[in-house]
Amino acid sequence: MTVYQDIQKAKKHRYVIFLIRDEKQIDVEKIGDRNSNYNDYLTDLKQKDGGSDDCRYGLFDYDYKYSPDGAESINRSKIFLMSWCPDTSKIKKKMLYSASFETLQKAFVGVHKVIQANDESDLEQTTVEEQLRANDRN
Repeated sequence: MTVYQDIQKAKKHRYVIFLIRDEKQIDVEKIGDRNSNYNDYLTDLKQKDGGSDDCRYGLFDYDYKYSPDGAESINRSKIFLMSWCPDTSKIKKKMLYSASFETLQKAFVGVHKVIQANDESDLEQTTVEEQLRANDRN
């Protein structure tokens, strides 16, 4: 929760990656500093478990420009929570991460968007930004 507040209120970090340790505890694995970008986030999110793909949760403070009709563009910032459970990861891991995701969603009040990502196309920056912009009013 402290890291979430550091991102949400203090804007200290760009992102945080969580993993489930010993099948019982959600821990912070990596914190991306404020200068990190979306590619840094993806690199940290897509870790392997030995030779196979592994699941992670990611929280990202995403900045973009918003241009309402007839007005100057303004900078926007939205925080999204992502569950990364690739189809190629182990079934037991996918089940564990899916079952625990709701706990994080409830804990992180104020997250703008929750994203379930199961393959590379779900992770593409344009896809994510499109989802974040969906609630912007033109």
